Amino acid sequence: MGDAVELEVAGRTVRVSSPDKVFFPECGYTKLDVARYYQAVAPGLLRALRERPTTLQRYPDGITGEWFYQKRAPKGMPDWIPTAHITFPSGRSADEMCPTEEAAVVWAAQYGTLVFHPWPVRRTDVDHPDELRIDLDPQPGTDYDDAARAAGELRAVLDAYGLRGWPKTSGGRGIHVFVPIEPRWTFTQVRRAAIAVGRELERRMPEQVTIKWWKEERGERIFVDYNQTARDRTIASAYSVRPHPHAPVSAPLRWEEVGVAHPRDFDIMTMPARFAELGDVHADMDDHAFSLEPLLELARREERDHGLGDLPYPPEYPKMPGEPSRVQPSRARKPKPSAS
Repeated sequence: MGDAVELEVAGRTVRVSSPDKVFFPECGYTKLDVARYYQAVAPGLLRALRERPTTLQRYPDGITGEWFYQKRAPKGMPDWIPTAHITFPSGRSADEMCPTEEAAVVWAAQYGTLVFHPWPVRRTDVDHPDELRIDLDPQPGTDYDDAARAAGELRAVLDAYGLRGWPKTSGGRGIHVFVPIEPRWTFTQVRRAAIAVGRELERRMPEQVTIKWWKEERGERIFVDYNQTARDRTIASAYSVRPHPHAPVSAPLRWEEVGVAHPRDFDIMTMPARFAELGDVHADMDDHAFSLEPLLELARREERDHGLGDLPYPPEYPKMPGEPSRVQPSRARKPKPSAS
């Protein structure tokens, strides 16, 4: 597999063993290619991960081998990478790594990490998110272009409620839009704000967008996955490598690029040149922190005036107060016809 290679990353030396191990067979990209990619974009990736509890999606033998999510901080992690104690919906807890230096992302790549999944909180306050994350997920029969059109209308929705979002490709067919918020609200409240956004977008684009949780009800529409804002649900960070044959990455975009740029434009070979030319196009996110009160007031009004309350949680979550039935509509018990 070749001799180990040492990479210099912001004043630290990170050793990469088995550098010639092929991680992406179709393109021939190696473990060292991935590590050098993360070295090139480390300032931008650190901006997305800084101080955040982060789950690692690891592929020790490349994308054709077995993979797993590493929630607990790996054994042998350097003492210069801090951790945060987090609690899962099950009641279990763990100490997760919280990158604070650029070298941390290359260190993670050495252990086969392709995707970084940061929580929407900082380690100083793990119960109050500081990002509202909106996931526009294409359903069968739709594609990235459909998601881009929905993102354009989503931008207008956010603007109407005094918010600003920063868009990025998912690295697949979808689009993610992140809104920096004040860390004043719980996960439950942030999720209700995401539902309010989804419902408003669905009202504006009923034939193109849905917030229906059950797949059988979604049709050929873009699904606003509001449950990505539930505790312990995470979204791949900006700059994360996605485990697809051509080694795409989740690319931060400027709004004028949405619908023009395409996900296949961004991979581990093209993104470093873009980053060198433009820097991190989401660099100013941390300069903003918006209020969720306008969206929470919308949610309260919808429930009061139209009976539109909470929506189902993912199946592994405990039953939540005010949550409707999680029974799939086609399997719901039908009321017996009354006797004539």
